[in-house]
Amino acid sequence: MTSLRPGLRKGRGALSNIESRFDNWDRAHDDDALAAILELEGERPAPKTTVAFEDAKSIISRNQSPDVPFDQSINAYRGCEHGCSYCFARPTHAYLGLSPGLDFETKLTAKPNAAVLLEKELSKRTYIPSVIALGTNTDPYQPIEREHQLTRRILEVLEAFNHPVAITTKSHLVTRDIDILSRMAEKGLARVYLSVTTLDAELARRMEPRASTPSRRVDAIRMLTAAGIPTGVLAAPMIPALNDYELENILSATANAGASAAAYVLLRLPLEVHDIFIEWLEQHYPGRKNHVLSIIESMRDGKHYDAEFGRRMRGTGIFSELIAKRFELACNRLGLNQERRKLRTDLFQAPINPSPQGSLF
Repeated sequence: MTSLRPGLRKGRGALSNIESRFDNWDRAHDDDALAAILELEGERPAPKTTVAFEDAKSIISRNQSPDVPFDQSINAYRGCEHGCSYCFARPTHAYLGLSPGLDFETKLTAKPNAAVLLEKELSKRTYIPSVIALGTNTDPYQPIEREHQLTRRILEVLEAFNHPVAITTKSHLVTRDIDILSRMAEKGLARVYLSVTTLDAELARRMEPRASTPSRRVDAIRMLTAAGIPTGVLAAPMIPALNDYELENILSATANAGASAAAYVLLRLPLEVHDIFIEWLEQHYPGRKNHVLSIIESMRDGKHYDAEFGRRMRGTGIFSELIAKRFELACNRLGLNQERRKLRTDLFQAPINPSPQGSLF
């Protein structure tokens, strides 16, 4: 892997541009040359974010996974600037010929025709409405959304069609769209989950460097709830010996802010994420590395990852069962998950475009 020295990538989660599973060659830096450059130039600047544009051919992704409560999703961006060290979506960057490491959080792709494609898809006579999820792969409110506003344009289309949407994000930027989401929520068409991994600002800065701070995410829950938008918390991922002890505090803080629902997911380390996260652990929490990995192995039948449906999100074994019981007890105590209404699909209809000839009906 191409690894740079600590301190050279401020605000980034991955420490290197690890090779992908499709590469057939390896790279390594020259320590002596790098030391000479640093002596002359000082610290290198952090890698800058670049955005490429893609005219997508389709925009709705469909799945049949029994582990997720939706079968349709939209990702208007490839890659995610939040830079979460544990992000399970990192391996998708390998399909672009890029690294799931630093490239995933610095070389992004935007789909500017996303809203237009969505409108065409929803207008088809054969389309059958079901909840569309935003934020299933990369965050729909990552920093570049401020400029490109692809998520907002998607919401405008969904509102026009009275189409249900479920959003998951780590960003306070979701509150920018309270105007649309509150109108949709009044009709039973919108729900938002804030992903809160930790309440520790320092841990969040290291682990999710460009996501909103934990306090800002809790504040977003408060603002969304006040606007009448059903809002929940996703405590994910729970990482043994690192943030799992915070589970009850996360649920309590977000319930006090107005969250009515909650869910959690245990750490997943598929494909290249495995080495990226272990490298991150070695850099930031070397004393905990072996303990973290040993508990992960106890939850994954001696492995670091188990991709089997029904087990990949929750794991198995004593630690997994303990997390599940703690979650259940905390939710009961805080009144979370008491009632969850399904988002409506019966209001769906294509908007009527005014015609110069008028209408006969």
